[in-house]
Amino acid sequence: QVQLVESGGGLVQAGGSLRLSCTASGLIFSINTMLWYRQAPGKERELVGYITSGSSTYYADSVKGRFTISRDNTKNTMYLQMDNLEAGDTAVYYCNADVVSSGLRNLEVWGQGTLVTVSS
Repeated sequence: QVQLVESGGGLVQAGGSLRLSCTASGLIFSINTMLWYRQAPGKERELVGYITSGSSTYYADSVKGRFTISRDNTKNTMYLQMDNLEAGDTAVYYCNADVVSSGLRNLEVWGQGTLVTVSS
């Protein structure tokens, strides 16, 4: 079984920074694309951005220039560096990954989410 665990959420003032982490554990052969989503209160879940196994990245327009996604394949971990945070960034942040298990099965795995609250 494969699990994703996010950490690093919390309360921050507008203009501040936070770094989220997402670590995969379990019987993993490889991890392909890793993604960050977020869901604000009363809104649908939206894609924040993603990073491929080759470290190519994509960002939603709403976070481009403020957020940076990176990964450390030796630690099976993805990061989301969030700078110049705005009240509109308040949401539960989820990681998602396309994982190949040790049994060579393709799995889509979600984390449990971590809350980011930005005070204005």
